[in-house]
Amino acid sequence: MTRRKSVIPGFGISMGITITILSIVVLIPLCSLVVFSAKLSLSEFIDTVTKPRVLAGYYVSISTAFIASLINVLMGLILAWILVRYDFKGKKFIDGIIELPFALPTAVAGISLTHLTTTNGWVGQIFYNLFGIQIAYTRVGITVALIFIGIPFVVRSVQPVLEKIDKQYEEAAFILGADAKTTFKKVIFPEILPAIISGFTLAFARCIGEYGSVVFIAGNTPYETEIAPLLIMSKLQEYDYSAATSIALVMLGISMVILSVNAIVQANVSRRVNGKI
Repeated sequence: MTRRKSVIPGFGISMGITITILSIVVLIPLCSLVVFSAKLSLSEFIDTVTKPRVLAGYYVSISTAFIASLINVLMGLILAWILVRYDFKGKKFIDGIIELPFALPTAVAGISLTHLTTTNGWVGQIFYNLFGIQIAYTRVGITVALIFIGIPFVVRSVQPVLEKIDKQYEEAAFILGADAKTTFKKVIFPEILPAIISGFTLAFARCIGEYGSVVFIAGNTPYETEIAPLLIMSKLQEYDYSAATSIALVMLGISMVILSVNAIVQANVSRRVNGKI
């Protein structure tokens, strides 16, 4: 009996290396959260992760991340549309600078945004003097920092899909009498909806766990602007590893739920777009 050749040369070795790297980089660190959290009894674990200050930290992280991600969907869609549909001077520069949050150290971003948005900063003093709105050291400031961090996820998710949409479909819609609004709603939007959902979900998951760019601009007032990642760092500084890993485990669970919902929603949307539902 002849042995079938693998489609991928050296598949066994490649799979072994892949699993090893995945284990070292992802699985083992995640398992360590469970191991350290297991040092607490169930009642102690629940008591640790449901303390009022911790619950307030969850709320601040999730609410600001959700608002920032919604804003990023709108802004990211507009940016992606402009970059794909228009040619103008400086287009390549704008296209490249969108990925700056990926390359810029988060601490640098946090310090820069804080200086800009304080009541004496270039941006902050305008909002404070004209509208009485304080940005830095409030939840508004946290949201601003998360918008900066999350917007590349939406742009880079939507942009490739827009580039692949055949303009003949739009031309056919115009020929059949559809206006621009109807064409976008019926032709373009269904195509980019899975990418929008993906961008929103990735930005949301990323923003929930953000620490470096937020800790400087948040003010870190307990129950008001204290984020969950800061609580984890505080527990680590106190050498309370069990409490820190317990809070981290809850945050991990929230992120896993978000990503799972994203996969389910995207699958359903794709089936509807393809006419399978």
